[in-house]
Amino acid sequence: MSSIAGTKSRLTWAVQISVVVLVALWVFPTVGLFVSSFRTADQITSSGWWAAMAPSERNDTFRTAAPDTQVQENGVWVIQGNLFEAGSEATISSWGTSSRDISAYQPGQTAETRGGGRLTVQADGAYRMESDEEFSGRRGQRVFVTATSPPEFTLENYNNMLFDPSNREGMTRAFFNTLTVVIPATIIPIVIAAFAAYALAWMEFPGRALLIAAVVGLLVVPLQLALIPLLKLHLAVGIGKGYLGVWLAHTAFGMPLAIYLLRNYMVGLPRDIIENAKVDGATDFQIFVKIIIPLSFPALASFAIFQFLWTWNDLLVAMVFLIDATGETTVMTKQIVELLGTRGGNWEILATAAFVSILVPLIVFFALQRYLVRGLLAGSVK
Repeated sequence: MSSIAGTKSRLTWAVQISVVVLVALWVFPTVGLFVSSFRTADQITSSGWWAAMAPSERNDTFRTAAPDTQVQENGVWVIQGNLFEAGSEATISSWGTSSRDISAYQPGQTAETRGGGRLTVQADGAYRMESDEEFSGRRGQRVFVTATSPPEFTLENYNNMLFDPSNREGMTRAFFNTLTVVIPATIIPIVIAAFAAYALAWMEFPGRALLIAAVVGLLVVPLQLALIPLLKLHLAVGIGKGYLGVWLAHTAFGMPLAIYLLRNYMVGLPRDIIENAKVDGATDFQIFVKIIIPLSFPALASFAIFQFLWTWNDLLVAMVFLIDATGETTVMTKQIVELLGTRGGNWEILATAAFVSILVPLIVFFALQRYLVRGLLAGSVK
C-alpha cells in the first residue's frame, strides 16, 4: 500500500523524528549560551544552565576580618562582620572551620577556634568572633561555608564585554572589525558570481562547458591547499596585511559555490521571458538587471546566508590573510580564542562572547530563511 499514490510512506515518522532531533541538538546549546550569558561566574560553576531558575548550592571558603580590626567590648576582644558581599542574598546551610569537616556547624552555633576564640556564624553570613585574649596574626580565621543562592541574572557580563574599555574582554572593536570583513566579503562574490552565472546559463560562447566543469571541480578543492600560494601572492602585491586581502580571499573561496548555485537557478528560469525581451530589443545587460536579478533573488539570498555565516564564523582565513600585531583588525573569532587562552576560567565572559558571536548570524538566517529552500531546490523539479 505504501506505493499507492496519496498514501503516506512508513518513513514519514522517521523523517519527522530526525528533524526534531536535529532541531533539539541545535536549539539546546543556543539556549544554554543565552541563559549562561546572564548568569554570574559562581552560578555557572555550581550548576548547569537548565537549573538557572532553581536555587544553587555551592561550597566556598571565606576569611574573617584581620586581627587589626578587633575592638574590645566589656573586657572581651571582638571581630565581627559579614562573610558575603553587600547585597548578597545567599543563605548559609552549614559551615565549619576545618577542611576535613566543612559542615560541622549549623547557622547560629558557636565553634572553638585554635587560638582559643569563639566563632559564631549566622545564616545571612554575619559572624562574631570573641576571645578573652587579644587576637594575633595577620590574617583572619578561615571559614568553610555551604551556601544556597537564589537565581540571579545580571547584565554585567555584557557591560564588561562590550562597553568597558578598560577590560581586555571588550569586543566592540572586534565586532565592527568582523562586520568590516563580512559585508564586503559577502557582497563582492555575489555580484561577480551573478554576472558569471548569467553568462554560463544563457550566453553561447566557445568553452562554456569546460568553464562549467571547472567550476564544479573547484567545489571540491580544499581551502587549505590554496592558503600559502595565495598569501605569497598577496604579500607580493602588498595586500596581505589588510582588509583588501581578506576580502579577495573570501571572494575567491566562495566563488565556485556562488556560480554553481546561481547558474543552476538561472537555467531553470522560463526561456520565453528572455527570448521575448531579446525580441523587444533588450540587451544582455538589461535582461540581466531587469529580469534575471529580480527573479533570482531566492538564489541570491540563499548564497548570501551561506557566505555570511562562513565568513562570520571564519578564523583560519582571518588569521592567515588579516595579519595584525596591534589588535586593530582583530575579528570576533580571534578575540574569543584569546579569551580562551587568557581567561579560561571566566565562563560567564566566554558564554556571553559566544552568544554575541552567533546572534548576528541568527538574525540574518531567520530574516532570509524563507528564501533558502527555494534557492537550494531551484532546478530540481522541472
